[in-house]
Amino acid sequence: MIKFNQVYKRYPGGHEALKNLSFDIAEGEMVYLTGHSGAGKSTLLKLIAAIERPTSGSAIVRGQNTKSIKASALPFLRRNLGLIFQDHKLLFDRSAFDNVMLPLLICGFDHRDSAKRVRAALDKVGLLKREKSNPIALSGGEQQRLCIARAIVNRPSVLLADEPTGNLDTEYSGEIMNIFKSFHQVGVTLLISTHDESILRQFPARSLALKSGELVV
Repeated sequence: MIKFNQVYKRYPGGHEALKNLSFDIAEGEMVYLTGHSGAGKSTLLKLIAAIERPTSGSAIVRGQNTKSIKASALPFLRRNLGLIFQDHKLLFDRSAFDNVMLPLLICGFDHRDSAKRVRAALDKVGLLKREKSNPIALSGGEQQRLCIARAIVNRPSVLLADEPTGNLDTEYSGEIMNIFKSFHQVGVTLLISTHDESILRQFPARSLALKSGELVV
């Protein structure tokens, strides 16, 4: 499913964000990505989504080498990926419904089918009754659940989450992780970046630990 082989990522100016990373993530597996701030967790997730490209080595995602993938093939790769960012990237001038609808519009889905998918995704995260609300009217936990709804509306086979509980209290964090657990139970591959030790204890799974861009576990 996901295979990194001796991957390096060097940014302009010489900063090496990732160094000699090699690991495998099997289809349907749930894996944590841990490490200090600046360890390279976000960069690793961006390499999987082909938002960034490796400087050297190979990053294979669903049979595609993200280092050499053509621009025309990117939509097909990303259609199978759900991305949840630290900074939400929500559109605050649009409703919850419209925020979740956006990926389907970009992919050219039929409007009637799209509306059903959007409401199913909102229902999955407990926000169906807030579909007409703008994100500014939602709590932090609700905004995070809205991000998850947007990430899963395509019904992706792989879900990448960058610090999804980082700004939430314990109760909201547990709610978010229970949602992820339900996805894992139906076969979605999950890679979750986190530094929350309580989450790791409460929802145990294999961890990949980064330190200064290198894999230490």
